[in-house]
Amino acid sequence: MSPDIQGAMLAAKAAPVQAPHTTVDPVAAKKLATQFEGTFVSEFLGQMFEGIPTDGEFGGGEGEEMFRSLLTDEYGKQIESSGGFGLSSAIQRQLLQTQEATP
Repeated sequence: MSPDIQGAMLAAKAAPVQAPHTTVDPVAAKKLATQFEGTFVSEFLGQMFEGIPTDGEFGGGEGEEMFRSLLTDEYGKQIESSGGFGLSSAIQRQLLQTQEATP
């Protein structure tokens, strides 16, 4: 190993290990749950559009293929902002329960 890698490994071993900071903040949990649901919906839609060809008489070709992920992200955000799949409240509840639990 090179001296730089060995030095970095020794520094990483010497660094104190800290427990993750938890908070029981319902607003932060709701924001995180909403973002997660939007991402989930975007991935769901991305899989749905995966098999649709972009060529053809009125197809967008490579441009459509490149920007399709951006379109599905926006679809996901819009679906989530208008009610989504109903996952965010369950995710928020689970986040808060997990953070409130003591080891």
